[in-house]
Amino acid sequence: MLGACGEVGGAGGGVPHGLHPGLTGFRPSNPGRGRSDSTLRSVDVGQSRCSGCAAQCANMLTSPTFDSSVGLQTLPAGSPLLRRGVTLDEVLHVEAGRVALGLTEGDELVHQLGVVQGPFWLEATAAVLGLPSAVDARAESAVTVRRVPLRVFEAHLSAMPAPARAVLLDVARAHRQQTELAVSRLAKDAEARCAEWLLRHAEPVGEPGSMAVLLRERKRIIAAQLGIAPETFSRVLRHLREQSLISGSGRVVNLVDPNGLRSLAGV
Repeated sequence: MLGACGEVGGAGGGVPHGLHPGLTGFRPSNPGRGRSDSTLRSVDVGQSRCSGCAAQCANMLTSPTFDSSVGLQTLPAGSPLLRRGVTLDEVLHVEAGRVALGLTEGDELVHQLGVVQGPFWLEATAAVLGLPSAVDARAESAVTVRRVPLRVFEAHLSAMPAPARAVLLDVARAHRQQTELAVSRLAKDAEARCAEWLLRHAEPVGEPGSMAVLLRERKRIIAAQLGIAPETFSRVLRHLREQSLISGSGRVVNLVDPNGLRSLAGV
């Protein structure tokens, strides 16, 4: 999904290179720069600007002007802006200020994915896909936000030409997958990550209800996707076999106990 103008500085790492964890899609153009308020322009895709079909998609997007007097609010530092797992009924455009993205426990942001600087759309991927927020967001400084009702945001998307909308959805899905992987790296240990990966890549085989994973890539590549060493990946697979959660060797991994893997993965 399209990212915002803003810096990303992960505390503690774990964010794949190029990932902008707070998908911020499109933002209203600046009339002071000779562009109409009715035009939405594209901004960074991850760490690069307006590249490829994402830029073409953004250039095709037009919408009515957001009412500049509606939904504008100033919030102090520390204010929660998004809750992970909560379905959105509005989309926030941060006009100014810094927002930290990550995972919270209680009122504390304990795992930080990065920091973004307004102006940007906050977690627009979730709104585009109709999904709950993938991250928690907390104001790192005082912020000015515009609260756009979800139905208004969706109306703007519906006004896009069909090819542009299809590109937007494809990029949004890819961004969501990257964000979920980054969150998984922060929140879960190696065994939980591996269990989740196995469940995500499982395919039906043989008897009804039987599932298996065909390792189409080298283990070192899979390990890199999970943010662990290849030796750790091999050790975790061996441990899962010892627990009778999986079986098999070589390039085929049979899921003996999918429910046990779900419990381990926390899904």
